[in-house]
Parts: sequence; C-alpha cells; structure tokens
Amino acid sequence: MNTKQELRALGENIVYLRPVDVADLPDDVRAEAAEVATETLFAVHNTEGEQVALVASADVASHLAKANELQLVTLQ
Repeated sequence: MNTKQELRALGENIVYLRPVDVADLPDDVRAEAAEVATETLFAVHNTEGEQVALVASADVASHLAKANELQLVTLQ
C-alpha cells in the first residue's frame, strides 16, 4: 500500500482508484451511470491527484491502466 505522498516518488505511470457514489455525481454523469446499473463507480487518479477517468469497476480500471502502460496501486 502507498500513501499519496509516496506515489509521486514512484513516477508518473502510476494511478490509483477512489470509489465514487453515483448519487454524488452531476446529473448528466448520473444519467450515464444509470446504464451501468451500479451505485458506485471508480475514479482513476494520477499521482498529482487529478481524476483521469471514471469507470464502472476495478476490473475495468485495471484493464484501462494496462492498456495505457500505467501501474494501478493501492492507497492506505
């Protein structure tokens, strides 16, 4: 597990996930999320903390990371 501070030292090709409640999303994004039929999505963030993607599952995030030559890590 890594803290956000440790991520920067690991390099630029690192991403991490944060669960996001669909109810907390803007209306237009919530409407799109209804197609996925889930209450939680996953925000993919880079080492600077910027959200770079919003995906339906951790598996999708893992595939997305691999396809873009990124390493998906776990935060403490």
